[in-house]
Amino acid sequence: MGTTAEVRGRWRSLSPLPPPGRLRTLSLATLANTVGTGLWVTGAALFLTRAVGLTPTEVGLGLTLAGLVGLTASVPLGGLADRRDPRSLRAILQLAQAVVAAAYLLVGSFPVFLLVATLDALLISGNLAVRAALVAAVGGPEGRVHAFATLRAVANLGVALGAGLAAFALVADTGWAYRLLVLGNVATYLVSAALIMRLPAYPPARQPLRQRAGRALRDKPFLAVAGASAVLSVHHVALTLVLPLWVVAHTDAPPVTVSALLLVNTLLTVLLAVRLSGSARHAAAAAATTMRRAGLVLAAGMLLWAATAVVPTAVAIGLLLAATVIYTMGDLWHAGSGAALAYDLAAPDALGAYQGVDGLLAGLVRAAGPALLTWLIIDGGPVGWLALAGLLALTGLAVPPLTRRALADRADRAERADLSPHPG
Repeated sequence: MGTTAEVRGRWRSLSPLPPPGRLRTLSLATLANTVGTGLWVTGAALFLTRAVGLTPTEVGLGLTLAGLVGLTASVPLGGLADRRDPRSLRAILQLAQAVVAAAYLLVGSFPVFLLVATLDALLISGNLAVRAALVAAVGGPEGRVHAFATLRAVANLGVALGAGLAAFALVADTGWAYRLLVLGNVATYLVSAALIMRLPAYPPARQPLRQRAGRALRDKPFLAVAGASAVLSVHHVALTLVLPLWVVAHTDAPPVTVSALLLVNTLLTVLLAVRLSGSARHAAAAAATTMRRAGLVLAAGMLLWAATAVVPTAVAIGLLLAATVIYTMGDLWHAGSGAALAYDLAAPDALGAYQGVDGLLAGLVRAAGPALLTWLIIDGGPVGWLALAGLLALTGLAVPPLTRRALADRADRAERADLSPHPG
């Protein structure tokens, strides 16, 4: 038994919540928001099929179409965050999401579901870009990657808590139980918005009219780096969709192993997200090196997952767990370095727009990933994992030279701006 101070110190070292302050407030808002995410993600499919009466095909088609349309909001709303207070804008979007979440209770047909799901996807996509601008404002240039990593850990904790609470509705398996999940999601948006408004306002600096969001879409060096990061992000699909199918169809491991793997990933993310973000915090070159490491480590995880198809049960379980630990390290390095590069290579006066473009590219990969990877790996077997490992490794190796090119381009533009005649 230790002293009270020692116990508190050990808890603080394990807790993802930062010390009291602005980042703590934003973390609590994120925790509330992601508890709702866990509630909804866990129970959405059953609510829509068992309580609403949609078919699984209608649910899948509707969510896919809505997700693709939703990507279009990322850049415009990110640009709006550069011209407005991101704190107030995010709170407004959270309130709008509460209204749309409640609208799921009115769904009774596929067209209405498609409309509500599309509005939901537009708000989610745009809100992510606004959130990135708010994180940058709260953390500042030196602390924004640390803030991003902190919120990543808190978000994983929130989703896990929400998923655990949703289990009560799944056990009850009644229409009212599923509707309570919807109301719980609505409530978390309201709590999150209230917490966000406890932050100070962050009014943007005045900028000339020529600074527009479309500039981010024309920044080819930035697009190359963000595109490489987006390609690496396909590993999320590998973990959440492909690996569970792989365990059941291609290994001798029992299906319950899937739950253990996802639990290991969640716990390690909560415990290590902030610690592993340090190597990507201070300079774009260091972040690029970290992303190269992430690509190679993720590739190693894919190779171990491939090997589980040809080994006995006990060995397969051990390899699956070891590969998931390795994968999580690569995932966290990729997340931290991706955030650092998206911030550091962006125009300082257009952070929101650039984060919107970064989110758009990652969203396109997430949209294409499920069909591509299930075909490549579930149908292709271990060779599919080998192909994915090669893609991740080569993409990671490409990031440092692409980053050097982007930094050189940014320096050239700054030099031209200094040499250009100034009015007056």
